[in-house]
Amino acid sequence: MGAMNDSVKLSCRHVWKVFGQHAERLFAGGAAPSEEQLHAGGYIGAVRDACLDVHQGEIFIIMGLSGSGKSTLVRCLTRLIEPTAGQILFDGQDLMQASISELIEMRRHKMGMVFQHFALLPHRNVLGNVAFPLEIQGIDRKTRERKALEVIELVGLAGRERYYPRELSGGQQQRVGIARSLAVEPDVWFLDEPFSALDPLIRREMQDEFLRLQNMLHKTIVFITHDFDEAIRLADRIAIMKDGEIIQIGRPEDLILAPATEYVREFTQGIPRAKVLTAGALMTPAASAVYSHKVETATRIASLVSPAADMAQGGVFGVVEEGHIVGELSREAVIATLSEGGGEA
Repeated sequence: MGAMNDSVKLSCRHVWKVFGQHAERLFAGGAAPSEEQLHAGGYIGAVRDACLDVHQGEIFIIMGLSGSGKSTLVRCLTRLIEPTAGQILFDGQDLMQASISELIEMRRHKMGMVFQHFALLPHRNVLGNVAFPLEIQGIDRKTRERKALEVIELVGLAGRERYYPRELSGGQQQRVGIARSLAVEPDVWFLDEPFSALDPLIRREMQDEFLRLQNMLHKTIVFITHDFDEAIRLADRIAIMKDGEIIQIGRPEDLILAPATEYVREFTQGIPRAKVLTAGALMTPAASAVYSHKVETATRIASLVSPAADMAQGGVFGVVEEGHIVGELSREAVIATLSEGGGEA
């Protein structure tokens, strides 16, 4: 997962996106409009009073069903769509106050974007596609091609620099899209359902590839999906949206163990708990002197099948963080969680 720290990279405060004529007038008095006001004026509240913080180095996933407002919110965060009201802070700077030219500069140098339809340039080969954003920045050909070759290798496409998009598989095309967005070395990386057009096997491979890249690069990532399985594989934290509102923000295990609403409970219902819950979420205070196995706090319970099976009855895992025992986890607690529906995560 992301090497998250406490510094906030991107923040949104009471962000609204209301579609309809003169929607900004609804906020003229400083107060947010009521459901009745929106309905009476024929307005659509696509994003409603959204507040969130994305920390440096984390994978922050925004999820919800189709029409929940997740894509609109991400486009508001980059001002590709103009928010109707609210505040968006990028490294403490209010993007709502930024001029169009400042925004363009930030998108070129500080934001990477990957969308579901990767929109590669068909007349350019892989090298030309990946180098394209650097060309827009005015970087000389030799430098931009050297940088492009580095990211092409990073995403596993070395040797295919001269291929054209039509000569690549869907998964390879998506890797080109990822490489192109990484070429600018973005501070924040926005990905909107980047793998949903791929078949399940390729999708799984791309998720693995994505995690491998993140372990190397430690980017700050905002990632949209409607797939809870994908979210729990990738996320440090998840925001669940419904009807334009953020219902709950938390780590995957928080959403499973303490759903804020019935909607969140239903959303997380079919997910095997062992895939989501970590040793840290289930540990109790350390009391034993001897531990059969030691596991990290972030270890998923599903991956403890073999060591739990090898343990004697009454065995205990020591739970470790930064080299120190911070708690313990009984073999029985692991088996009880696995019996609620497990499987490898």
